[in-house]
Amino acid sequence: MSVPATSIPRVAIVGRPNVGKSSLFNWLAGERLSIVDPTAGVTRDRLTHLMHEGDRYFELIDTGGIGIVDSDALEEEIEGQIRVGLEMADVLLFVGDAQTGVLPLDREVARRLHPLGKPVVIAANKCDSPKVETDAAEFLELFDAPLVTTTVKGNRGREELVSALLEALPPAGEHEAGSGAELATEPVMKLAVVGRRNVGKSTFLNALAGEERVIVSEVAGTTRDSIDLRFEVDGRALVAIDTPGVRRKKSLANDVEYYGTVRAQQSIRRADVVLMTFDATRTISKVDKQLVADIVEAHKPCIFVVNKWDLALEADMTSERWADYLEKTFANMRYVPVAFLTSQAGRNVRPVVDLAQSLFKQARERVGTGRLNSVVRTALEKNPPPMKKNRRPKIFFATQVAVTPPTIVLKCNEPGLFADDWKRYLLAQLRDQLPYPEIPIRLYFRSRGKDDAAESERR
Repeated sequence: MSVPATSIPRVAIVGRPNVGKSSLFNWLAGERLSIVDPTAGVTRDRLTHLMHEGDRYFELIDTGGIGIVDSDALEEEIEGQIRVGLEMADVLLFVGDAQTGVLPLDREVARRLHPLGKPVVIAANKCDSPKVETDAAEFLELFDAPLVTTTVKGNRGREELVSALLEALPPAGEHEAGSGAELATEPVMKLAVVGRRNVGKSTFLNALAGEERVIVSEVAGTTRDSIDLRFEVDGRALVAIDTPGVRRKKSLANDVEYYGTVRAQQSIRRADVVLMTFDATRTISKVDKQLVADIVEAHKPCIFVVNKWDLALEADMTSERWADYLEKTFANMRYVPVAFLTSQAGRNVRPVVDLAQSLFKQARERVGTGRLNSVVRTALEKNPPPMKKNRRPKIFFATQVAVTPPTIVLKCNEPGLFADDWKRYLLAQLRDQLPYPEIPIRLYFRSRGKDDAAESERR
């Protein structure tokens, strides 16, 4: 597995904390990718977005604030991510706060950037009034570089800023257009890695990437944004989504943690397969149960990933006992496969990705109507649904109407006559007989209309 090499130039957004770098990143990207909050140091990891402007492609990199004093003492780790972002960049987009003007830390940032010898574009941000816009010229004392005044709130200056960035980019290489178009295409599969705080999600992501792509720390809640990592398996592009660790609602300390929780839920919804990650050394919590409930509600294929398995083995735990524990806790998810891995050592990472690809394939399978109705008839003969209100529930025919997830509509005499336990029985039969053994199936019971009656007679 590897992250594909790219010939696309990179633009790193840099500056001191709280000048609006993440707001500018979202604004240029045209979507809300990075958490924006008045709390300094919200951005810790490198966030990236592929930009396509005119005939040019470039990667935009959002970095943490230079000189941050982190609430969790992660300055060294954040600094490492900033350093990598600066080294990778072809152009530096220096962001200053036009309302405060040039501060000593702005000068310190400028002193750090000068030795790099890279082209700089200055964005004097938060120019929300004519006076502030006039005063923004003082940032020219920091760099001999083009200055663009911007206001994300007022949505002014984006076109001018993009033009300045395009002007500063190195000449397009012969492979830029091809690499950009390839990266712009939808990945074959999106994996969301979710779980409560400190279960090893970021370590797993770094094992996929083969590099320290996101900060890993013993401090719970290190990851605050959802981070997309594009990588390749057997020549196919995949994306893994590292999500913030989730806490119980009453334990949320601030808006940053709240938005992190929302991001985790959004990541589940946009994923093709969800890796629900547990810590092998800890019991299943209410947060775990809520995340699984979110996965069930979204009808997403899922793998229960039990991480830190080396530590569990040291405590004489067995995979059979952990699997039984999961089955008893999530009785309605018995079909979900379980994987045991040690992300820190990169052990079992590739088999998990292979298993995810198998689930992804199952979710896209479509079954012919004849085969589907044969399976339903057999299930009815084996275990007819019990009568209710002196009426016998009847299914006339079934048809698959969608994939991802497989969605089956059952035309019947009255949907309310079918008991929940019998519906679970039917689901188990469908999963056992159809090519959906390890994924959710969505069932709809619908009353038969006139057209349906004619259809069932033809069958």
